[in-house]
Amino acid sequence: MGIKERISKEKIVEGVKRLGKLRMKVNHETLLSLSALLLIISIAFTIRILPLRWEIEVGSLHLSEFDPYFQYRIAEHMVNHGFLSWGWVDKQRWYPAGINVTKTGYPGVGGTAAALYELISLLGVHVQLMDFCALFPALMGTLACILIYFLGKDIGGKPVGLLASLFLALNAPYIQRTCLGFFDDETIGIVSLILFAFLFLRAIEEERPLNSTIKYALASGLVLGYFCSGWGAAYYPIDVTVLFVLILILLKRYSQKLLVTYSITFGLGLFLAIQVPKLGLSYLTSSVILPVAGVFILLCLCEAFRNIISTKWKIVTVIVFLALLIGIFAGLWQLGYMRGLGGKFLSVINPFARGVSPLIESVAEHRISAWSSIYYSLGISIVFFILGFFFAIGNLNNKNLYLVILGLTSLYFACSMVRLLVLMAPAFSLLAAIGVMGVLRPFGILLSKEPKITTKKKYGVGYVGKEFSGAAVFLVFLVLMTNFAFPMQTATVYQQVDTPVTITAASLPIAPNEPVREWYDMVTWVNNNLESTTVVCSWWDYGYWLTVLGNVTTLADNATVNRTQIENIGFVFMANETQALQMLKLYNVSYVLVFVTIDTQGRWVDWGGGDNGKWIWMASISGKAHDRFIQKGFIDASDMWTSDQNQVRQMFGNYSLGVSWYDKNHDGQTQSDELIPVAKGLNSTIYKLMNYAVNSWRMKWNVQGSQTQPVKLKYFDEAYIAGLDLDPNSQRARNYGNLVPLVCLYKVNWQAFYHDHPEQRS
Repeated sequence: MGIKERISKEKIVEGVKRLGKLRMKVNHETLLSLSALLLIISIAFTIRILPLRWEIEVGSLHLSEFDPYFQYRIAEHMVNHGFLSWGWVDKQRWYPAGINVTKTGYPGVGGTAAALYELISLLGVHVQLMDFCALFPALMGTLACILIYFLGKDIGGKPVGLLASLFLALNAPYIQRTCLGFFDDETIGIVSLILFAFLFLRAIEEERPLNSTIKYALASGLVLGYFCSGWGAAYYPIDVTVLFVLILILLKRYSQKLLVTYSITFGLGLFLAIQVPKLGLSYLTSSVILPVAGVFILLCLCEAFRNIISTKWKIVTVIVFLALLIGIFAGLWQLGYMRGLGGKFLSVINPFARGVSPLIESVAEHRISAWSSIYYSLGISIVFFILGFFFAIGNLNNKNLYLVILGLTSLYFACSMVRLLVLMAPAFSLLAAIGVMGVLRPFGILLSKEPKITTKKKYGVGYVGKEFSGAAVFLVFLVLMTNFAFPMQTATVYQQVDTPVTITAASLPIAPNEPVREWYDMVTWVNNNLESTTVVCSWWDYGYWLTVLGNVTTLADNATVNRTQIENIGFVFMANETQALQMLKLYNVSYVLVFVTIDTQGRWVDWGGGDNGKWIWMASISGKAHDRFIQKGFIDASDMWTSDQNQVRQMFGNYSLGVSWYDKNHDGQTQSDELIPVAKGLNSTIYKLMNYAVNSWRMKWNVQGSQTQPVKLKYFDEAYIAGLDLDPNSQRARNYGNLVPLVCLYKVNWQAFYHDHPEQRS
């Protein structure tokens, strides 16, 4: 029988009728939840790509801040040379030694982006790698909002999941770290943190079959290993989970599933972690990872207790296990295998330790968080966050216990360091969601049932009607709306994204009405006019921009892998020209770059993001090498400064660089006749290089300032000053917030230096 005979017209009609009778069975609640989640996802992604409007004007996407360019460098190398070649010595950075990327970087972020980029390229989507990396944070931030929905749903049901997703989508610190261009560790770190917690908590569920527990434990181990490959903060979920399991043991909630899950998760996760070259085997013997082994021994002890009936043998077992535990730790300590916690991580636990390191303290995101800044970032929803602890502790099951530990520890670290407010975002979102639902639950019950609650009145007894519950729910809704709709909090949330990426704003602390082109002009000029082997010295902030976008060789960048070299660069800028060139000679430097900001009246703007606001850190950091510079003969003891900022300001200027101020009239106001020149500040290399550019701009546009003639540079020649053509009366200047950014490149005149100092030729 042929096909035509088998498929008759009647059969086709009958099949269509049957298909028409089928109806998709979708629960009304599920449909609402799915719609709400899709709306939250759309909001999360849209908010995070708002800086796109400035990038469209420029014509291409760029990364924000500085560190993301390090991750981009790794991704670019993997795309060009293969995934197994990501570890290499980058000679264009930290000249002359270069930087061993294998030992200093994590491959997680760059590797993930490179893999996804190759995937979409195979699918026929062709975009620039820089464009893809710029969009990557927004994609991962949106993914985190999806994952936290499932975690919240497991902890408190769909409403908690949806609210947690919404809170994370609109969390200002998290938006800042996942908006367009912020291609850094946090992009995959927060996703990994949420996914790890979700999988681990599912694995230890009592009602779950053993084979399902093993699958979830394996998955959580893989995620933990991935986390370790992408962010140094992987210490955090490891130790939180260790603390959680320890508390479960103390609460007598031990189970075999806990032992199985813990063993598989940390066995696989740490095995993958030590494959990362930066971590290696020594990772297992660090003081932060060793507690993993200690708690594992305690779990084995608990399992042994389950099978030992005799009290005598229980005591013997405890003694043996304790002796074994103490012996292992003591042996590792004595043999020198037990590593302490790294300086940056130790400074998080003890924030006061950062005061002894100007290098760490100079970074704004390393400052201790003020309570006012925490409230300003999180808004009124912090009330629900606190209530979330109350409701979670009131129902202290395993998942709520984990969440309470996560919330308390992340709150401590967020208070310790501004940057770590992002680490608090998942716990904050979950606990705030629990707080909201805990408040609303009794009113919801009243709305769904006949009211039976009564209240005493002055003249009798009256019922609490549904309208009371409805009003309470509406009030909670209004409180939440103030978190996102009223001016103060709206500014907090959207100021994180309604600004261009850092280089598009030329590092100015404002949201300009158009892209600020001066840094673009500089890196374009450098790329077109200098060789990739040309050595350019700048303060370490700008190293990535010069290397990645300008394609020149630099001495330092935000990787801060060589403290000595940063101290030397600080010395170059704070010393006089002769002393500076003696140091620059060690590095074969051909050009020096500085960045200065002024207003349209020609006055210095120390808060404008330029080196005129950063010189104090150049002095403080270089001052840590006080004795070394004297011993090496770079400077006399009488002229050398220390890291003490009070002494630095006395030597270089306590009002601004090169100027001191005394309050002659005792009115707290600065008058021109109260400004006293400070010779050491006026003779510093950084002052001369900045002032030369400022006075060149003043003279070009006939703007009167404190000095109308350019300062005399002995050993530097102007190469290119971006911003010199910025008319102070133009609309462009007004769009810049009446600020004038001057990015200044100078060629080192070695011939003049050797002419004056022939002994330096050798």
